[in-house]
Amino acid sequence: MEEISEVVSDPIGVIIGLITDIEAGLDRCQVEAMVMGISGGRAKRRKLAQALAERPEILTDGRSPAPRALGDLLIALVKAGATTISPPICAECGKKLRTLQRRGEDWYCWLCGPIRLPCANCGDVERVHSRDRDGQPQCKKCGPGTGADGGSDPVEIVIEVVTALDPTLPPQAITAAVNTAATQAGKRHQLAWAVQDRPGLLTGAGAEAPVPAVLRLIDKLCDAGACGIIRPPCPHCGRVIKLHRPIDGRWLCRNCVAKSRAQPCSGCGRVCEAAARDDHGRPICPNCLVSHPANLEICVNCGRRRTVNTRSPHGPLCPSCPTLPTATCSICGQHRPSGTSRLTGQPWCPPCQNQSARCSRCDLVKPIRSGTLDDPLCHSCTVPVFPDCSVCESSPQPGRCPDCRLELRFRELFTGGDGVIHPVLQPLKEALAATDPPGTALRWLAKEPVAQVLADIAADRRPLTHAELDDLEQTAILAHLRSVLVATGTLPPRDEHMARLEQFLDEVLATQSDPDQRQILHRYAVWHLLRRLRRRTGGHATTIQQYAVVHQHTRAAVVLLDWLTTQHLTMATCRQADLERWLASGEASHRYQAGHFVRWSVGQRLTTLSFPATRWHGPTRVLDEESRWEAARRLLHDDTIGNRDRLAGLLVLLYAQPVARISRLTTDQITIDGQAVRIHLGSAPITLPEPVADLTRQLLDGKRGHATTGTGNPSPWLFPGGQPGRPISATHLGKRLKDLSIQPGQARSTALFQLATELPAAILARMLGIHIDVAVAWQRASSGDWMTYAAAVSRRRKDS
Repeated sequence: MEEISEVVSDPIGVIIGLITDIEAGLDRCQVEAMVMGISGGRAKRRKLAQALAERPEILTDGRSPAPRALGDLLIALVKAGATTISPPICAECGKKLRTLQRRGEDWYCWLCGPIRLPCANCGDVERVHSRDRDGQPQCKKCGPGTGADGGSDPVEIVIEVVTALDPTLPPQAITAAVNTAATQAGKRHQLAWAVQDRPGLLTGAGAEAPVPAVLRLIDKLCDAGACGIIRPPCPHCGRVIKLHRPIDGRWLCRNCVAKSRAQPCSGCGRVCEAAARDDHGRPICPNCLVSHPANLEICVNCGRRRTVNTRSPHGPLCPSCPTLPTATCSICGQHRPSGTSRLTGQPWCPPCQNQSARCSRCDLVKPIRSGTLDDPLCHSCTVPVFPDCSVCESSPQPGRCPDCRLELRFRELFTGGDGVIHPVLQPLKEALAATDPPGTALRWLAKEPVAQVLADIAADRRPLTHAELDDLEQTAILAHLRSVLVATGTLPPRDEHMARLEQFLDEVLATQSDPDQRQILHRYAVWHLLRRLRRRTGGHATTIQQYAVVHQHTRAAVVLLDWLTTQHLTMATCRQADLERWLASGEASHRYQAGHFVRWSVGQRLTTLSFPATRWHGPTRVLDEESRWEAARRLLHDDTIGNRDRLAGLLVLLYAQPVARISRLTTDQITIDGQAVRIHLGSAPITLPEPVADLTRQLLDGKRGHATTGTGNPSPWLFPGGQPGRPISATHLGKRLKDLSIQPGQARSTALFQLATELPAAILARMLGIHIDVAVAWQRASSGDWMTYAAAVSRRRKDS
């Protein structure tokens, strides 16, 4: 690993050390405050430290070239009473400076610094005060507008141009817009010349503006109500958005500027806009910049050198550490924001973490790690918090093994002000402590917003309820956190899809401004769709497919009602011609689902419209029986495919099961009686043949989902998912089958078509778990109607 220089790792320390070595009379804390205030960000600090490290004598001679910040630092040190340190010296006349001007890296006084050029009007060699219309220099005596422009008022020029484009805009509004867009006289002249030469800049061609004041003027005029002034679109993406910077003579939006500057990162190879450049001038992406070892900083909470996630008033915090809670510091006894020591497990505040003193045992001056301010102890003399840990007992860094680190993390996040694990979080702690390996639980606790939410619950800043979690931003990590809390018994279970539906319906109803339309939508969505769904689920969890059906039907009703409102119609006044006009228009989305809403409205006597349901007459896709058996043979005999995918694919290919039902199969639906393995897909069990039965046994013996944090053991699901306590999603399972070149929908239709030709509808329904009407429809579609077979058998018996 490349060694990181002290200038990079600790630039502030390098600067302070060089200054105090020369000027011993200045207080170190005072010097540190001045350096922190002047040095600015990380790059500026390193540049300042590098300049001092390369030429430390600049502190005593004050001569440039050097960064501007170094000159400001010398002035501040002299004002603070430094006697050995020299103020900045003018590079031309040698005068000692109290303020400085800069050209490049050189410092100059007020007389030597400004550039002097011949004035284009009077010819005198003076300081450049402004430039004329052609870009030629002008002195202060001449000023802008005194040459060929004849002293024209730039505001009057702009008013004349804007009034010609939009006569309704008052001159007072134009004047205010000009003065806001260009606050200096020279900038106002540049603005006036630009719009006078090209008035089209104000009507859509603003992306070609020669000065940024034109864009600011357009924004101010549009905000003032101008109708003839047009905000310019981005020349690359076409969006009407704030233009950020000119590239090749045209102003682009921020996103297009980033794309135009995209180049491969020298670290990871990712193509994006460079956030910085390394010592060799090579581009570095933002991720490589913050994760580079030279840019890591010591977290004031955990004490580790890590990526900075946030900066608190006391110092940087890493991504795994939430905002410091307020507690009583175990060293100084002050009640202030404190982290948890990984050595002692006790709270300690940032000032104590950075304080050194003479250890009361070894009598050496070292950083304080435990004890008190009157009786401090260093790291070597501190008894670790886990003396009984067999791993830490012989380790040179006790308390750093994964199990001890996890226990310390529990104390950081799960304890309240009394230092005791919060009772509500005790089940979660026990489940996470059993995670193997412990590093998995540590990584999960480091995620946002897991750490912050759990810390808030432990500190009683947030109650542990579903409603409280619903108020947060709904992300995938928050959904996983909720599932872990439910799986461990920390949070009571609930029907997540039903809760999402209720929230969705509340939001949809709140957006309906017409009270009559809102009442109809409420009757349809809540009292019909939602009530029917609750009756069908019978207390079981709602599936994602059931959620999608209600969601789409509700959205279809909203689309139709909104269209009726724009046409000044209602369900009662809408006629068949109006409905057909909507169906034929491009505005008609969710046509199929809208039919259900119309038929419900007819049943409720809200309308007399007709929207017949589409009757199913059989499969419309190609049914390839040979491909079905070829895929089945591959799943039966190819050991390179995972057992989970093999069994799921065979249930589709052989038993015509939809992916949604396969994903929710439980272990209770599998029974093993000696060598016989049976699966309950419907009311009648099916005995699985070999090798399908052997695949099922292997899956039950080695069943394990993606979830390793907070998972119950064993999982009740035959196909566990990525979230603890939940099955694999139908979408993910379907994608896995498609990766094996199996199209689940087409494969199920082919299998069901073939089975319908071989089995009576009643047996098909009982074995596969489908409705009898569905079984009859498939049997008729396959021309395998067993009613004719039964009649023929009956006739044969009579004839005999």
